[in-house]
Amino acid sequence: MQARTVSDTKQVLAQEMLPQDANPMGNVHGGVIMKLIDTAAGVVAIRHARTMCVTASLDRLDFHHPVYVGNLLLLKASLNMVGRTSMEVGVRVEAENLRTGEVRHTASAYLTFVALDAQGKPCPVPELILETEDERRRNSEAKCRRQMRLAEKVREGRNHACPD
Repeated sequence: MQARTVSDTKQVLAQEMLPQDANPMGNVHGGVIMKLIDTAAGVVAIRHARTMCVTASLDRLDFHHPVYVGNLLLLKASLNMVGRTSMEVGVRVEAENLRTGEVRHTASAYLTFVALDAQGKPCPVPELILETEDERRRNSEAKCRRQMRLAEKVREGRNHACPD
């Protein structure tokens, strides 16, 4: 299993928001954006693991600005950290007004994926090669988030072991 860099698997998904994506006021539904976040992050996870991956968790998601019909939604997804069988993918969502060129940071999210083998069981993933200071910072922050998630599971009484 060959280690991969962040740049090997990062992904930008672009999609124009249409009337079926929105409410009668022209605001895009949060659920539409959430699905696109999951899709973009899933592509990154599968590209890294080269096997099927499933979403295990989505960390806090805040919408900073609305997205409107006609905006181009840009989802920039990249790998932050890998464990033994799991991976954290960060997604930055931006909305571009195609008429004015204005780009606004709309949302950010961190998703954890687990790689699955042909039998649907967690399987090991390749190591992650960190090349830049920004990647090392994101990796360190991801490790802190992972510790917080694991501590939360213990507090909730779900102290069964994480696949990693």
